[in-house]
Amino acid sequence: MLKGIISGAVSYLEAFQIISKYRLWGYFIAPMVICLLLGVTIVGGAWSASDDIGQWLIGFYPWEWGKGTIEKVIAVFGGLFVGVMGFIVFKHLVLALSSPFMSPLSEKVENALSGRAREIPFSAGQFMKDLIRGLTIAFRNIIRELFFTFLLFLLGLIPVFTPFTTILIFVVQAYYAGFGNMDFLLERHFNVRQSVRFVRKNAGIAIGNGAVFLFLFLTVIGFIFVLPLATVAATKVTVERL
Repeated sequence: MLKGIISGAVSYLEAFQIISKYRLWGYFIAPMVICLLLGVTIVGGAWSASDDIGQWLIGFYPWEWGKGTIEKVIAVFGGLFVGVMGFIVFKHLVLALSSPFMSPLSEKVENALSGRAREIPFSAGQFMKDLIRGLTIAFRNIIRELFFTFLLFLLGLIPVFTPFTTILIFVVQAYYAGFGNMDFLLERHFNVRQSVRFVRKNAGIAIGNGAVFLFLFLTVIGFIFVLPLATVAATKVTVERL
């Protein structure tokens, strides 16, 4: 597991070299636009929803005693909850909607690393196939990630568990982010069920790739260009494992 995590993280350094060597900078444009448009939409929606959720939760507190303190706690909790859930949805939507652009990037890198130099013509049918596959994986992973994150979030409300649940929430998010990046390659080799099985066997790679992805994704500038970089990094290390 630890070796896989290190491999998944270190592959980002080699990804820069691959992108420069094969002049793949053009693949950054589409995900940059998608990230910016989705980011503005989801952040605005989450900001509005946090107040509504806070008021809804306060309605369950029937007493006047200590209500001011409870309102403050719930306001913070509601904001954090909406922020985390919004981030999960945002991340997977970016992965899904970018899949028609990241799949050809992954294939180009795979061909280059495998010594198969061939042009990849555009195909509307393949474009839709990649999009549907991306949405299928995204929906599956969103449901599971939200479920595990919600359980850990509730457990984290108990102070003694908070440090551990914070780490575990990050690991869960890193795993599913790495899963999405690896699947841009795996979709050409496996069906969805086989891809799930492969990622489970190589969970360390997914966590290592996803951890760096999350660190960059959470920065002001990094989230704009992180997806193509993460795709190349995931493709490089997954080709070796295949």
